Amino acid sequence: MDVIESKIDVNSESYKKNVQDMTALVEDLNRELDIAMNQRSQKALDRQKESGKIPAKKKLELLLDKNTPFLEIAPLAAKGMYDGKIHKAGVIIGIGMIEGRECMITLNDATIKGGSIYPMGVKKSLRCQAIAMENRLPLISLLDSAGAYLPMQSEIFPDLDDGGRIFYNQAMMSKMGVAQIVGVMGLCTAGGAYGAAMCDDIVHVKGHGAIFLGGPPLVKAATGEEVTANDLGGPELHCSDSGVSDYYAEDDPHAIQIIRSIVKNLPANEKSKLTMEEPEPPLYDPKELYGIVSPDLTKPYDCREVIARIVDGSRFLEFKEMYGPTLVTGWAHIHGFPVGILANNGILFSDSAQKATQFIQLCDKRKIPLLFLQNINGFIVGSQYERGGITKDGHKMVNAVSTATVPKFTVVVGASFGAGNYAMCGRAYSPRFMWMWPNAQIGVMGGEQAAGVLETITNDQRARLGQPPMTDEEVEFIKGSVIENARKEGNAYYATSQLWDDGIIDPVKTRDVLGLAISASLNAPLRDDTYGFGVFRM
Repeated sequence: MDVIESKIDVNSESYKKNVQDMTALVEDLNRELDIAMNQRSQKALDRQKESGKIPAKKKLELLLDKNTPFLEIAPLAAKGMYDGKIHKAGVIIGIGMIEGRECMITLNDATIKGGSIYPMGVKKSLRCQAIAMENRLPLISLLDSAGAYLPMQSEIFPDLDDGGRIFYNQAMMSKMGVAQIVGVMGLCTAGGAYGAAMCDDIVHVKGHGAIFLGGPPLVKAATGEEVTANDLGGPELHCSDSGVSDYYAEDDPHAIQIIRSIVKNLPANEKSKLTMEEPEPPLYDPKELYGIVSPDLTKPYDCREVIARIVDGSRFLEFKEMYGPTLVTGWAHIHGFPVGILANNGILFSDSAQKATQFIQLCDKRKIPLLFLQNINGFIVGSQYERGGITKDGHKMVNAVSTATVPKFTVVVGASFGAGNYAMCGRAYSPRFMWMWPNAQIGVMGGEQAAGVLETITNDQRARLGQPPMTDEEVEFIKGSVIENARKEGNAYYATSQLWDDGIIDPVKTRDVLGLAISASLNAPLRDDTYGFGVFRM
């Protein structure tokens, strides 16, 4: 493979301006991540301490192997939603090492509304299960929840992607042989009781762990019986009488110690094999990414400069370099793992879509994971291009992206608009993981384009009705509203709050995040029984 020759002038004014702007965005990101992890009321912290429980952060620290990374998923989920204080949607999820084994981990944060489950908490839990199933990762749950947030129960309970799906997934994971281990460290009420009972191993904590279908208030209202939470569903009852729980723990640290022992006792899992190389850092400093990519999405850059600061040794074997130049494709390694990279260098034309389709087929055939670096405004439009077959060529690319069975990973490094989002493996196309940089934007189209389309449509409607076109004032009013809404809902923070991705990441950390994700994906087979492609329209 050839080393990418960088043409970046680190002394240029544009580079320095980009560094300044991107640094500010990353500082904002770090501030938001700190708030999400640490902003809790003193009352909630005091109540947790009085109960004998340890904080969620401390639980995670005790659970993970020392000095190993934790790849947190969706750390800013539900940001700005509800009362603005349901940080992380009330639950922490991520991938970490336990007894030398990659595991999917989820834990409630009871300092947030007592661990109450909000709609976005359900969505995040479903995402956690999807990751565990797709990547065959043991799922470790540390439960402490007051149950569904009742004022929003209609958004939590009945639908296909609501709370009941969690228990369906648990049954399917059990069928698949994906281990599920739970620590009952607080109340597990109603659905929470099933969430615990449907696991393979249940570790039940003395003093504050309880499992019951209906808590003491409901029991009293329904039957008149007065009973304490411990007598109704504590570890003594469930470990000795009902048989629901399997292990009795004296306190939270003891429960975590037992969980680590259970993980250690799991059968060894043979990870999928790739043709590895010795890992090495990029030739160029990843911090230079700050100066290469501008938060102003109208400013172009060569995506090879981004690739050069992510891949091992900055080496890249480019595929069809002279054909379809608005899409760069080729092979590289990241932390020793081979990857096939597709990165945007402009809008998608027929030739770039055809190139992508062929490249994806090659990677899928050779069992090489795919990495999509998105900075895309969409496919080219116009009568000339329709005559040339852009629709059928775009279809081929979307078909290939959809049906490829090797692990897929997506990073939105800039724009992610329209059908370009689909063709470059957006969320709907099931990448194993998807992240955004803090400058990223996502939507059907950019605000300016959307405003222009709306202006044209409105004036056409007026013409058909015999009315005059809009005045300049009316145009400005409509455009301003559309652009402002696109800016708000296309913002990376809005996207991540809605769980359209797995988190906003510092560009400098992209390489390490991808390395952790690729490694986790190898716990599952590289290819499933559905290998092959659909019909490509010729």
